[in-house]
Amino acid sequence: MGSCFVPKRVFFTSGAGESHDELASFEMALRKASIHCYNLFEVSSILPPGCRIVSVEDGSRALFPGSIVFTVMSRLSSNEPHRRISASIGMAIPENMEDDWGYFAEHHSFGETKEQAGSYAEKLAQEMYAGISEKAPEKTMNITETSVVNDNGHWKTVIAAAVFVME
Repeated sequence: MGSCFVPKRVFFTSGAGESHDELASFEMALRKASIHCYNLFEVSSILPPGCRIVSVEDGSRALFPGSIVFTVMSRLSSNEPHRRISASIGMAIPENMEDDWGYFAEHHSFGETKEQAGSYAEKLAQEMYAGISEKAPEKTMNITETSVVNDNGHWKTVIAAAVFVME
């Protein structure tokens, strides 16, 4: 890979937040997901070859507050009382992680359960992977957050994220 700018590790996280303001509810969701202290830069949906999946704790130890951090993120906000909102990242992971690349698929929706949203995101990732490979991915998985908006007039935001670690 030479000196390419390629992530070496990735971790997955999600969260839900609530506030009287939409942006503040997003901040609360970032806090629940433990990624509020980074400058997040959203990227598209490729799981690079050789990128190891690690825990939130292991990935976070390699990041410094204020760092620019690349992430694949799904996000949805609403202030409609009793509305169920979901954000999900589906992953298609290749059999040979050292040489092949996989896919992430972002999905956000109204009304779906956690299982429905997660399953749909996995299916999307698997379909995108099938478009570049004659083989099925070794496995699929998802990280999904769902929540129901309260009737207190506040905003609710849900996020799901794949967070890249460059070193």
